[in-house]
Amino acid sequence: MHRFPLEPDRAAMTEMGRLVLDRVVDRTEKLAARPATSPLSSQAETDLVESFLAPPPDRGGDLKALLARLDQAADCALETAGPGHLAYIPGSGLYSAALAEFYNRATNRYGGLASVAPAFAALEESVIRWMARDVCGLPEGSGGLLTSGGSMATFSATVAARHNRLGEDLAGGTVYTTAFAHHSVAKAARLAGIRAARIRTVPHTPDLRMDPHAAAAMVRADRNAGLRPFLLVATAGTTDTGTVDPLPQLADLARREDVWFHIDAAYGGFFRLTARGAERLTGMEQADSITLDPHKTLFMPFGTGALVVRDLTALHAAHDGTGSYLQDMGTAGGVPDSGHLGPELTHEIRGLRAWLPLHLHGVDAFREALDEKLDLAEHVHDTLSGVAELEVPQRPDLSTVIFRVRPADGSRAAAERADEASRHLLERINGHRRVVLSSTVVDGRYTLRVCVVSHRTHHDRIAEALKIITAEAKRHTTA
Repeated sequence: MHRFPLEPDRAAMTEMGRLVLDRVVDRTEKLAARPATSPLSSQAETDLVESFLAPPPDRGGDLKALLARLDQAADCALETAGPGHLAYIPGSGLYSAALAEFYNRATNRYGGLASVAPAFAALEESVIRWMARDVCGLPEGSGGLLTSGGSMATFSATVAARHNRLGEDLAGGTVYTTAFAHHSVAKAARLAGIRAARIRTVPHTPDLRMDPHAAAAMVRADRNAGLRPFLLVATAGTTDTGTVDPLPQLADLARREDVWFHIDAAYGGFFRLTARGAERLTGMEQADSITLDPHKTLFMPFGTGALVVRDLTALHAAHDGTGSYLQDMGTAGGVPDSGHLGPELTHEIRGLRAWLPLHLHGVDAFREALDEKLDLAEHVHDTLSGVAELEVPQRPDLSTVIFRVRPADGSRAAAERADEASRHLLERINGHRRVVLSSTVVDGRYTLRVCVVSHRTHHDRIAEALKIITAEAKRHTTA
């Protein structure tokens, strides 16, 4: 028995680490064989959830037994780390990032003020500068901060836009986005004090992109009505369909109307590392701010988001603050304090989970993996387009393919029957547990999605998914 049980000695730490590492390696090695959805029955899930609601005991337990319980909890979930997760926008999680995070949490350095851990702050700043300048194409002087995810990044961008364009008077402040924008856009605007009635939904074109002409007309009409347009939000890879808005035209509109131009590139941004992605995402370099989610297309663990901005002073002006208890804190050269760029003061060093994989594997490894996802999505599109029972409305801009059951004719009744058949189709596909897809609604139609993002998803799993989808589609009837 250790005198101080919260301070295990070297032998105990080594043994504890070995037990955890062995389990993690074993799970990771077997990801390809694991079911894509929870194998537990509804009652078993309910019982397991209830067991985890119990409070901690007064006396300590056995680590091996506790890890076994954690394995049960990990099994009671979508297998988001595996190659069959094609639903939503997967976050697969690099093993090297997990190792970085273990080291990071053990050293436990403070990330809010650069002077507390200046070298780690510089490490984090290097990751942000790479994202802002090398990935997004923003100029020298750009920067930003790492966040817990895209929602917090979008919130900070909205606050910066509000402060920069509206000042202290929020009356009449108006935001413009589309029906396909991530729900965090409207939520961020409301949290930033903008009335829900002042969040405009700009019509989209038949190919599901924001209509720049409609956006311009809405901005002019609102100005004429005495309102104050201040923020235009475009999407570089919508969650629903992976579609990229016409970024150059919208950037021109934002400049003409003197509104802040924010791009939600949480999903699509890192595809700019590829030649095809750089072409399809032209215009990102003209943004005032950009949301990125490294836990999506940079394959980092969940909880890794980023906001990059053209003018770092605008971000600082909107979020700066201090207190007398911070009077002993110095500066760290040219490294900004992230605690003065966003709403959080205390947070961990978030950059290490990205810095280590990028330096260990090299940027080319990420570029090649993203190119592979674009290839796989095109293969999915081409294959499903040849299935008579399905309609595939558009070619993918990025790595999301949408499809649904084809109606028997052009009537509304036929469309409703096809939508119901599509719901059953999704259930049957996911019932195989080899892959998991998700659905959305596009212009009133129930639509299935295949989103290829996981770094562990390769041609073999996509071929299996297509075989399942095709076989199940041929079983349906809309009669």
